[in-house]
Amino acid sequence: MSDSCAHWIGAESRYCAATGGVRMFLVGLCCPLHTPNALRGLPEPQPGPGYPVGAWTTPSPISDSRVHDARAVASGKRRSSPHVYRAAQAAVDKTT
Repeated sequence: MSDSCAHWIGAESRYCAATGGVRMFLVGLCCPLHTPNALRGLPEPQPGPGYPVGAWTTPSPISDSRVHDARAVASGKRRSSPHVYRAAQAAVDKTT
């Protein structure tokens, strides 16, 4: 059943198996008649503008926590090996 609609039609005890316009959804491959929105009676969402220009350059909270961790190591408040301490000091000098 590759590239065919995987929607189960219970009243007919069979899969839809349509091949036109099939797309992948979380529930599996669906034809336009059996998309999650179509089954709920809702219109399909229109394509939007996409991700904002700076979406991939926005700093994540994870990298922010690494900067704070480097500051703690560089200040001596957090124990570390000498080479990690020097690297943290260098990282903090670059960000300030």
